[in-house]
Amino acid sequence: MKDDRLSTIRHFLYVNGPSSIQDLVNATGASLATLRRDLGVLEEEGIIDRVHGGARLAEGSNIEVGFSERENENIEAKRAIADAAYRMLKPHSTVFLDAGTTVLQLARRLRIEPLPLTVFTNGLAIAYALLNTPKVQVTVLGGQLRNENASIVGPLAEAMLDRLWFDQLFLGAGAINDDNAIYSVDLSEATINARMLSRAAQRLVLADHSKFARAATYLVAPLLACTHVVTDAGIAPEWRERIKNIGLSLTVSGGVVAEETPA
Repeated sequence: MKDDRLSTIRHFLYVNGPSSIQDLVNATGASLATLRRDLGVLEEEGIIDRVHGGARLAEGSNIEVGFSERENENIEAKRAIADAAYRMLKPHSTVFLDAGTTVLQLARRLRIEPLPLTVFTNGLAIAYALLNTPKVQVTVLGGQLRNENASIVGPLAEAMLDRLWFDQLFLGAGAINDDNAIYSVDLSEATINARMLSRAAQRLVLADHSKFARAATYLVAPLLACTHVVTDAGIAPEWRERIKNIGLSLTVSGGVVAEETPA
């Protein structure tokens, strides 16, 4: 029961950001006294920060919300990004789809309108989404199963990547911090994502607006390691300018997909 409440609090703060005590009481159904004790536990574990009248997730918190829950966050934005990314797929090419939830939406978009592709992935949900999809040949990396992200990670998967080359990589992002770099909450995930970026000609990061100006613990790579950013219309103007100044191509999905290329 207590674990369920703690999970509810983490998820509520992940979705809603800094929240009042009353909002958290309503979300958990707990008494005020019980909620305050739960917040004390989460604060001691470094998961949240207490603020006046409420709480927020701690900066750089390495607590990862479950895959099924993250899959539904900003779902409309993720689908719009996936639709834009789908139009960038090149028939008869070899692509890598990482295990992120936005990339999963790209796999589902591909299932609706299959293209002749050779797809590699380290995501079990990606592989399942493309199961029996006409024209699409799927290969899953071997290695250690990471339950939290339904992904394959570790030395065996990294060694397999070293023997492969891809025309395109579609990479999700847990966080893109103010230092213009991609971060992950998990070291093994960060390590294999960095290896992916070294094995593809075109490297597209798919990230909805909520991933920008967000902190996480483990560095994946500078944004400059990518060639293209695909995001949604909620991205802040400051970040549009940053991406252009870095020298990356930017696609903003929305009612109309607008593509900006660096000068």
